Amino acid sequence: MAAWSDLTNDILEHITSFLVFPDHYRFGAVCKNWRSVSKQRRYPPAPQLPWLVLEEEKETRKRKFYSLSDGKHYSIEIPELHGRYICGSSHGWLFAVDIKINGILVNPFTREYYELPPFPAYSSKANVTTLVEKVPNDYKGGPRNYTFEEMQTRIIFKAILSHDPKERSDFTVMIMFGVMHTPAIWRLGDLCWTVVDGSKRCMHDIVYFKGNFYVLSPGNDLYVVDLESKPKLIEVGPQIDIEGCPAQRYLIDFNGNLLLLERFCECVEEKIEDQLNVTVGFNVMEPNLEENILYEWYDIDDFAIFLGRNSSIYVNSSHFPKCKRNGIYFTHTTVSFSADKFGCHDLGVFDMTNKKISKFYSVNVFPPLVGSPVWLTPNPW
Repeated sequence: MAAWSDLTNDILEHITSFLVFPDHYRFGAVCKNWRSVSKQRRYPPAPQLPWLVLEEEKETRKRKFYSLSDGKHYSIEIPELHGRYICGSSHGWLFAVDIKINGILVNPFTREYYELPPFPAYSSKANVTTLVEKVPNDYKGGPRNYTFEEMQTRIIFKAILSHDPKERSDFTVMIMFGVMHTPAIWRLGDLCWTVVDGSKRCMHDIVYFKGNFYVLSPGNDLYVVDLESKPKLIEVGPQIDIEGCPAQRYLIDFNGNLLLLERFCECVEEKIEDQLNVTVGFNVMEPNLEENILYEWYDIDDFAIFLGRNSSIYVNSSHFPKCKRNGIYFTHTTVSFSADKFGCHDLGVFDMTNKKISKFYSVNVFPPLVGSPVWLTPNPW
């Protein structure tokens, strides 16, 4: 019988195509040759369950991750992320900014990265000071003394990609920045960000769907981003009336369907200035822009959806024994300065079958300066 060391690279590459990322990570640690093989992608990789990107360890400066597939933590040395705040993920890449609001786009497992140009607007101290002064300071712990640099790390609300940079060099980045979550874009080679014209309200979410970026407003107005010449928002359908007042709305390319998800929260703190909200449920709908109606989805069958400051993700739960079927996994993304008091606490999974919420992670609160975890689909190839 041949030894493992005698297997050809072609056979080894085929083996890696069946591995979920924790096993793929271990495979690459066996020896130098296997590590080299683990970086190849001649065969389609196995479906991957998203990881949670957690905080940086103070002593080692390694970045912590949590794998849903095996319920374990992994600490990985990623110098490109040292001291940086994670503000988004897309196609297996992370967006991060430091306290001086320098941005970077990095694949944490291959260490490939792109330095991003300075972010638009909100670079003046006047803007941030105004933002801070409007926040109540009579919390039990007293007023918060955030520095200008610490506030800057919260300027980018979300960031997504049009394509995986490893597959296409003509990718586009879209961010939502500032208090109003204003959309802006950057293409490889651009010297600066381009703010998208037409955004006058605080936007809720962005998605890349069938070759276009879409932006969702609080009133459920849906816009497509016209990238020709000077980018601008074009409304693709009249406002769609929906009952209730969701705390957050999301867009997702779900198996070729554009879905709108609404997240509902309830306040569990008596004092109005505290505003401790927790998620109590979700609605899932598919907009028909031509008829100006929404089709409600009562289940997503064998799939699971992952929401946060990442590009919204879906997976086939039947591939992963520990993934909840017909479930919506969520992290703390609602914007509220009460997170400065309570931390980022609102994580869970909503079961669309019984309408109940359960915990998927044992840690209850993440410190404000750490921020909420984001979902990341491992992409080590």
